[in-house]
Amino acid sequence: MKKATFLSLLLFIMVFSLNAQPITTTSPNEDDKNGPLISFEKTVHDYGTIKEGGNGVYEFKFKNTGKTPLILTKPQSSCGCTIPEWPKEPILPSKSSSIKVTYDTKKIGVINKEVTVYSNSKEGSVKLSIKGNVVK
Repeated sequence: MKKATFLSLLLFIMVFSLNAQPITTTSPNEDDKNGPLISFEKTVHDYGTIKEGGNGVYEFKFKNTGKTPLILTKPQSSCGCTIPEWPKEPILPSKSSSIKVTYDTKKIGVINKEVTVYSNSKEGSVKLSIKGNVVK
């Protein structure tokens, strides 16, 4: 009985001592210095006034200004009338690419839409905006 109690106590101490071990991670400052960084030329595009059925395509150009490959995940648009296309392959450091946004210009009225771009960059996500007015 003494042996079972001793073993239980020893196991209890070992479990709690393992939980007390510090977990080492990369410091946030180190991630900021060495990780990918997405830098857009601009994040807002104004189509101005465009005619119904006109060209609703715009390419948001960006560059990976970080030190490791940039990976984009599926951008989310604020509605089904705005369709983003993005590079599926990693963007290497100092390389550029673009996200093509297509707005359905069959819908007459004011344009004020957003596309949220998710990536492994320091920012995590960036909002791209399109605006304008579609007329008959």
